[in-house]
Order: sequence, then C-alpha cells, then structure tokens
Amino acid sequence: MANKKRIRHSISGAGKAGAPAKKLSPRENKDGGLASATLRNVRISPRKLRLSLDMVKGQQVEQALQTLQFNTRKGSAIVAKLLKSAISNAKERQGADVDNLWVTGGSVTDGPIMMRYMPAAHGRANPVRKRAAHITILLDQK
Repeated sequence: MANKKRIRHSISGAGKAGAPAKKLSPRENKDGGLASATLRNVRISPRKLRLSLDMVKGQQVEQALQTLQFNTRKGSAIVAKLLKSAISNAKERQGADVDNLWVTGGSVTDGPIMMRYMPAAHGRANPVRKRAAHITILLDQK
C-alpha cells in the first residue's frame, strides 16, 4: 500500500522531495516569451484568424507588420492591431528594443459560439453558428 502511494506521488510531478511546483502568476508569461498580448471574444471565425497569424510567426516585428498591412484577409487588420499592442507591451513593461523583437508564437482558440437559426424547407430550421475567437501573440528577443 505504501509503495503505491509513493508511486502515485512521484507520477503527480510534485517536484523534488515533495515540494510543490512554483505557481505562475496570471500576469507571467507561461511560454517564456518577453511580452504577449491577448484579444478575447473577437467576432471572426478562428480559422480565418489562424491563417493571418501563421503568416507572421517566426518573422521580425517590422516585417510582420508590413506583411499584415498588405494582406487583404479580414483577420490581418485584427492581428496587426494586436501585434502593435504586444510591441507596446514589450517596450513599456520590459524596456525591449523594437529592432530585436520577433514574433515567436501565438495561438487562436475558439471563443463563444452564438447560435442563430435560418428557416429551411418544410417548416424546419437550420442552425447558423456565429463563431468568435481568442487570439494571443508572443514576442521575444533574438
């Protein structure tokens, strides 16, 4: 019995000698980047936003802004505005040099889905899903 408890304890990942792992504050960046910006409940499909965000991942900040500026996708304007916010966060909070900032990552997740209904044949109603998204951009220095 005692052996099972020890095995369970070691699998739980509590750390060295039973010490609890360091808990991150909500403001701390979990991915280790220098700065981040998050926009929640944007009324655009997450798939459309992912296309715009994936274009700029791994680019330098200035080049990423130019890429988004000349792209005609709907999500590009939203991602560009969020990228400017992340740059401002890096300058103000961390004192970072803008010339050395890179877009190191980011994610787009599903937000709330509003359900609406459209009339269909034979008195039925078909659901219409109006999707929203949450987007996060991570910046770091190279």
